[in-house]
Amino acid sequence: MRACRTWLCTGALALILAGWLGGAEAGRSLPAEAHGSGPPARAAPSRPSAGLTPAERLDFQLGKALFERSWVAAPASTDSGDGLGPLYNARACSGCHPRTGRGLPLAKEGQASAALVLHLSVPPRTGLESVELEQHRQRFLPEPSYGTQLQPLALPGQVAEGWVEVRYRETEVRLAEGETAMLRRPSYGIRDLGYGPLDPETLTSPRLAPRLVGLGPLDAVPEAAILAHSDPGDSDGDGISGRPNRVWDPARGRVGLGRYGWKAGEASVEAQIQSAFARDLGIATPLYTEGAGDCTGRQPLCRAAPHGNSRRHAGVEAGPEVMALVTAYVRGLAVPPRRDAAAPAVLEGEGIFHRVGCAACHRPELPVADALPGADAARGEQVIRPYTDLLLHDMGEGLADGRPEGDANGREWRTAPLWGIGPVASVGGQAAWLHDGRARSLLEAILWHDGEARASRDAVVALPTSSRAKLVRFLESI
Repeated sequence: MRACRTWLCTGALALILAGWLGGAEAGRSLPAEAHGSGPPARAAPSRPSAGLTPAERLDFQLGKALFERSWVAAPASTDSGDGLGPLYNARACSGCHPRTGRGLPLAKEGQASAALVLHLSVPPRTGLESVELEQHRQRFLPEPSYGTQLQPLALPGQVAEGWVEVRYRETEVRLAEGETAMLRRPSYGIRDLGYGPLDPETLTSPRLAPRLVGLGPLDAVPEAAILAHSDPGDSDGDGISGRPNRVWDPARGRVGLGRYGWKAGEASVEAQIQSAFARDLGIATPLYTEGAGDCTGRQPLCRAAPHGNSRRHAGVEAGPEVMALVTAYVRGLAVPPRRDAAAPAVLEGEGIFHRVGCAACHRPELPVADALPGADAARGEQVIRPYTDLLLHDMGEGLADGRPEGDANGREWRTAPLWGIGPVASVGGQAAWLHDGRARSLLEAILWHDGEARASRDAVVALPTSSRAKLVRFLESI
């Protein structure tokens, strides 16, 4: 069914035209938010997939407006846009995902931006907690005082949880033919903790808001096609032992195959979006009905604050129709088309990509169950080309966060899809790659690969300078 229905079909456009997205309520006094991530340089615009019907395009545009709107504190003059916080990381989805792209890790020297979120958890302490993790009823256990992530912003009268500080130490890597590259290793600290010290066993993981293009087509890849490439014991001896993450999917009420997030911690687009609403914005949704967002029992002032849960929206702040429209928008985002795919340097770079072993994890093609805008209709195939296997891989100690999530251990990360990176990587200016944005270029990102990817990384180091340039040129074409 279409996402736009009942009051939204008749009222959403009128609300938008009346200034719902930027009127007086949006300008109410709120804490200073100078730490915003800002848009990446010349970020590609958000466009709908070519295969959307006119009705789906309307839903896409309404969802885009909701994605970009700034939420306000409750109570407000409209119950269709209040409920922010009380503690939060950003006021809008676009605050972390500017133009649906990735943000930048720093707002200013040493201070993390809204796009870099610090996830928190603790190890199990009881048999029941261990069972809940083993049965995938929880992906991780929240820190007792601060919840699942650190919230640096608070509504007036509330106490923010703290600020993340980021420092970098640069190290030189020597490449073939006398070339060098500088890698920056981050270290993280937290200042101004608002609710006492963290639990001494707290596990932390910085996560940069990723690009959102291509999430819809990934949901159409059959589970069997993903599991076909799983090889936990490396039975074929190629050094690659990808495995799936199994996580609870609240949208479907069952354990599912993780596909989304840096550790494949979400099994569906719906769950990914609603989790972000609840934790990043403090907005109650059908899957996360708590009006206080990520506030814990040790934050009584936060839990007692007014909320925007409304009977009009099924008892929450962003009801089923709002969530359906935002989901339709994210699902409908077009993957930018490849550029210069037939250029000689790009074709040579593609050959190098396969020769050094990158394609063992960044698989160029995956089948889809249904015809999609990303499928290659010209060849009569139902495939997409996301350059991922959607599996977990050990990426070595240098990238390890030491924090398990579902079945993923502290060294494992999901293979990041590469489609659509070209417009960001090739335009110049600022860019940030990997789960915490430490890499400033695609070459730096490659040089951080280790663990299962060590052999490929070493092969890239040994390439002639011209061949490395062609490899990067190919990546910029994807």
